[in-house]
Amino acid sequence: MGKKPCVVIAALRSSAGKTSIATGLMGALARCGYRVQGFKVGPDFIDPGYHTAVTGRWSRNLDTWLLSYSQVKEIFERAAADADVAVIEGVMGLFDGVRGEGERASTAEVAKLLGCPVILVVDVSAQARSAVAEFLGCRAMDPGLTLAGVILNRVRGPHHLEIVKSGFADFGVPVLGAIQEGSIPRFPERHLGLVPVLEQREIKNALGELVEAVARQVDLAAVFEVARSALESSGAAFEEESGLHSADRAFEEVIGDPPLGEKVRIAFAWDQAFNFYYRDGLELLEGLGVELVPFSPLRDERIPPEVGGILLGGGFPELFAEQLAANSEMRQSLRHAHAWGMPIYAECGGFIYLCEELVDWEGRSFPMVGLIPGKCRMEKRLVGMGYRRARALEANLLCRANEVLRGHEFHYSSFTPKSTPFPWAFSFLGEKGERFDGYFSGNLLASYLHFHFASLPRAAARFVNHCRAWLRQHFF
Repeated sequence: MGKKPCVVIAALRSSAGKTSIATGLMGALARCGYRVQGFKVGPDFIDPGYHTAVTGRWSRNLDTWLLSYSQVKEIFERAAADADVAVIEGVMGLFDGVRGEGERASTAEVAKLLGCPVILVVDVSAQARSAVAEFLGCRAMDPGLTLAGVILNRVRGPHHLEIVKSGFADFGVPVLGAIQEGSIPRFPERHLGLVPVLEQREIKNALGELVEAVARQVDLAAVFEVARSALESSGAAFEEESGLHSADRAFEEVIGDPPLGEKVRIAFAWDQAFNFYYRDGLELLEGLGVELVPFSPLRDERIPPEVGGILLGGGFPELFAEQLAANSEMRQSLRHAHAWGMPIYAECGGFIYLCEELVDWEGRSFPMVGLIPGKCRMEKRLVGMGYRRARALEANLLCRANEVLRGHEFHYSSFTPKSTPFPWAFSFLGEKGERFDGYFSGNLLASYLHFHFASLPRAAARFVNHCRAWLRQHFF
């Protein structure tokens, strides 16, 4: 596969405006007739939905902690193969990665790995020439990173712009755009970040305004030329972490195999309450012979027919608790599937939904599916956040005993088991030591862990084989 024009849109801190500007750029370039492939650095599920909405192409996650370097390269090259340009939105600040592991999983690391130049979004609302010092500091901190210019955000009028642009010009730094304060729409936010695209009725109009505003205030031709400069770079060589995914074949080999046995239909929850999935993980399942069948726990009365397994991803069941509780037919359908022995795998929001009870922020209690003996309660503080190594306490739908999955958690709910001892699924190994999480019993595996199937294809294959075996036993 040949190298494609690519550019990284980064910032020095969160809330500088990089999501809006990256999304606006993707949409503006798409309006110019380019086939634009969007990417997001890190494990975020929400921002890629905005990219997808303006490009018409599924945005992908590039995460060098969840995935090996070779897997990140493969995902990037595969997704961008038929695109004209790739636009990558960074995560947090430019150099912010896994705590205690240097630049690992940072935007800077991904940019160097893929050989992509970086355009820095600079919030200048409370500064002028001092903004130049921040840029020059980034250049000095990592001379191996290609910093191609800046897009100024929240400019407070012509005089302010003149001062800031003059400062950057003094040091030969290209200013590729200047976004006037208040000129782009603000998207609603809540406890986990932006409100997902699927939940916003007027999102099409708001995204149209965003694209138009960015196209008017950014030099799109200059941005594309920056992206084209990536054609001259092969990317930096990074040494793979010792033992990381060593027992698996490369992602491209697994995804390129013919299906391992007959096709199997797997139902996956997809609606406003459940939509957190890594697109490349789903596509890996398809490469293993899976036909993914969407269903809505909010609106459907039962799971789809003739499926061999159920996948319940993350999302926001806490915001739809009343509607989920009211759909007793779906809850009963899931209980029946479990009683039949159908394999069920659930993550975070799916884990919450399968518990007996969910207590919201106001103290109201709602009955959930009832397959996991315990209740979840929404807390006012963040309960779990960060990358996790999850060691399987015994063999389950994905793992052998003591096998370790890499994943991520981000939630405001706490879980209280109904009784002890409890059949915990994993031991989470994180910054604060070891703790137990999730639930495993028979055909049901659920936890707070967001797992990227592509990070360990053999785990994905195990789940598919469990589903295939169940389907063969009951229908053939």
